[in-house]
Amino acid sequence: MYRALILAVTLAWAGVAHASDLSVVVRTRAGAPVENAVVTFKPAAGVPTGPIRFEWPMRLTQRNITFDPQVLIVPVGAEVAFPNFDSVRHHVYSFSPGNRFELRLFGRDETRSYRFTKTGVAAVGCNIHDRMSAFIVVVDTPYAMKTGADGRATLPGASGAGVLTVWRQDVRSPSNTITRPIAETRTAAGEVVVVDLRAAPTSHAH
Repeated sequence: MYRALILAVTLAWAGVAHASDLSVVVRTRAGAPVENAVVTFKPAAGVPTGPIRFEWPMRLTQRNITFDPQVLIVPVGAEVAFPNFDSVRHHVYSFSPGNRFELRLFGRDETRSYRFTKTGVAAVGCNIHDRMSAFIVVVDTPYAMKTGADGRATLPGASGAGVLTVWRQDVRSPSNTITRPIAETRTAAGEVVVVDLRAAPTSHAH
């Protein structure tokens, strides 16, 4: 069964963050924060030129028969490392269109890598351990962040008009994504965009 989900996206431009930062809060209809939603912003004027770099490692670790992090944001063209710290071997793969890859059996303290050349989402699994799953979100904008346990993500330097996108693997919408235009003019109190969606059961949410 599925239940209705509201993603309340709060765009706060004063008080919470610097005036040039975009703060986004994602919540359910009941007001509960939604963690591990990927928020991206593309300015109407275009993204800055030059390489895209994020502060977190381009790495999806295998430890305790689990991928960590469960959601990883990487820029297009990034080479992602897959270190194995388990005492068992893993066979990591993705069948996602545009991001298909396969890293055949490798054991403890071994690392395999793969370069992601297409934007989109790669659903990652292990061919040996079915319960292992993760998502790599490949983006072409420097304005990208995951929501934390409080449902909030702040995108430093994201200003002006543009397009806001929110992705989460269990959101029932095309490509599990909602997209909203953001106006140039904002009030000090910020804006709220509420979208009524259907979502998969949250028992597997992280």
